[in-house]
Amino acid sequence: MAELRGAPEDMQASAPPVSLALSRAGVTSVQKAIRIRRGNQEMLMAAEIACTVDLHRGQKGVHMSRFPELFDEAIEQEVLGEGLLIEVLAEHIARHILERQGALRAEVHISARWPMVRRTPVTDLPTQEMVSLIGIAAAAAHGARRVVGVEATGINACPCAQGLVRDRATERLLEAGFADGDVSRIFELVPLATHNQRGRGTLLVGSTRELDAEDLVAIVERSMSAPVYELLKRPDELFVVEHAHLQPRFVEDSVRVSLKGLLDERPDLDDGDFALARQVNLETIHDHDVLAERFGTVEELRRELAGDEPAETQTTLEGWLAGGGSASTTA
Repeated sequence: MAELRGAPEDMQASAPPVSLALSRAGVTSVQKAIRIRRGNQEMLMAAEIACTVDLHRGQKGVHMSRFPELFDEAIEQEVLGEGLLIEVLAEHIARHILERQGALRAEVHISARWPMVRRTPVTDLPTQEMVSLIGIAAAAAHGARRVVGVEATGINACPCAQGLVRDRATERLLEAGFADGDVSRIFELVPLATHNQRGRGTLLVGSTRELDAEDLVAIVERSMSAPVYELLKRPDELFVVEHAHLQPRFVEDSVRVSLKGLLDERPDLDDGDFALARQVNLETIHDHDVLAERFGTVEELRRELAGDEPAETQTTLEGWLAGGGSASTTA
C-alpha cells in the first residue's frame, strides 16, 4: 500500500471553481446548552445557534466541521464559566469565530427557550410561560454590534370583524325598539364578538445598554389585545376574553404600539441604536397568516413619532449590524 506523503490538502483553502465572494456561509440549527444571566441569577437553557462568515472570493469554503467545536470553545473558555447576557454571549462567539476562521466578518444568532414564571390575572396562581430569548451579534475587524430580543405569544381580537358585528347588532337593537342612547350604552358594557388570532410578537433592540428581557416581554404582550397563559381558571379565562374584545387590534397596530412602548419606556436609548418589531397573527377564519414589521434606528423612529416625514430608507437589521455608531463595541 502506498504511503500518504505530507499533510492532507486543505480543500477549503483552495481556489473555488468560480471566483465569487459569498455573503454568508456557515452552519445553522446547532443545539447547545448555555448559561444565561439575568440580574444575579443564572439559568441553564437549551439554545439553537446559527453562525455564518463572509467568504473571500479566492477561498473555496469554510471549515464547517469546526463551527460546533468553536462554539464550545467560546462558551466554555472565553466565557470562563460565567453566565452572560445572551447578546454578549453571541458577541463572544462571533469574535471567536472571526479570529479562528480568519474571516472578514462573522454573524451569530442564538435563540433560547426561557421559562418565565408569572401569575394568573385573577386567581393569582403561579404559571410558567415559555418565551424565546434572542441574541444576535456581528463582529468584524473594526468592532462588533449586538442585538437582544424576545418573542412572546398573545391574542389579538380583529377590529374589522368586530365593526361588522357592531353594525349588525345596532340594526337589530334599533329594530327591536331600543333607543340610540341605549344601544350605545349596551356596547359600552358588553364586549362585542369578533374572531381571535393567536399572535407571536417579536421585539429586537440593538444597543450597548443592558435591557431586561422581562421588560421586553411585557412591551410585546401589551402591544396585543391580551396576554395568554398556560394555566387559566374560569375567572382568568373570562378576564382574558373580555380584555381582548375590549381592546381589538390589527397586526399592524401591535407593531406600532410595541415600538412606541419601547421608546417611551427607554428614553435613554441612543439615536444610533436599533429597534425592530414584528407581529405574526395566526388567522382563524382565513387559511393564511398575517404579518407586519417595522425596523429602523431609534432616531428614525423618534423623528417619525414626533411628526416628521418617514426616512426615505429605513435601516434594516442587516444594515445596522454592518454599520458603525454608538452601539458598536471594540475588542
